[in-house]
Amino acid sequence: MTFNLAPPPHFRGLDPFRPVRRYERHLPHWRQDGATYFVTFNLADALPANKLRQLESMRREWEHKHPVPRDEATWMEYARTAFRFVETTMDAGSGKCWLSRSEYAEEVQRSILHHQQQRYEVGCFVVMANHCHLTMRLFDGFELEDELGAIKRTTARFINQKESLSGVLWQQESYDRIIRDEEHLYRVVQYIGRNPHKVGIPREAWFRWMYPQWIESGWNFEQQ
Repeated sequence: MTFNLAPPPHFRGLDPFRPVRRYERHLPHWRQDGATYFVTFNLADALPANKLRQLESMRREWEHKHPVPRDEATWMEYARTAFRFVETTMDAGSGKCWLSRSEYAEEVQRSILHHQQQRYEVGCFVVMANHCHLTMRLFDGFELEDELGAIKRTTARFINQKESLSGVLWQQESYDRIIRDEEHLYRVVQYIGRNPHKVGIPREAWFRWMYPQWIESGWNFEQQ
């Protein structure tokens, strides 16, 4: 495809002239005020213990091969590798897959959109059986971790009460990247849109959403 779409309303990609902050937990995270992020967050049991051990082993091997100091390109390549590993595991349907139940997927959808246009702008999302993908641009004064944490707390409380459960429902750390530009955004949107089809979920069971203003400007999940 020759990319010729104008950016959707209010989209802001990575600005090379504005400062970027980076911090590390198990994964590296980059932050820039006003930027749009591609985010994936998953249920805690979406990664079985053996896969977590593999992920930890990958991290140790990577650290051994790439001693400090590490440049940004090296960190980015590790983040992409880790994400591909995790995504493959999640798509295999690991864990209880609570979000395959429409009642719980609807609660996640409601929670994601609860502060839409108040604290952030979500461009699109999909709710999968054990994880979610979305794009989110934070408004001034709000942080990505705080807003994702609020979504997780609300939905965890709802599901745990329904299932008479206690304890951790969501993996605490999320996978996120700053979206570089509208062409990168296009690839992210298509990736999000294809996810339920890729794993064989019937279309009538999809929980996929796009901001109406984006659709009005010519963006959709079905572009090729």
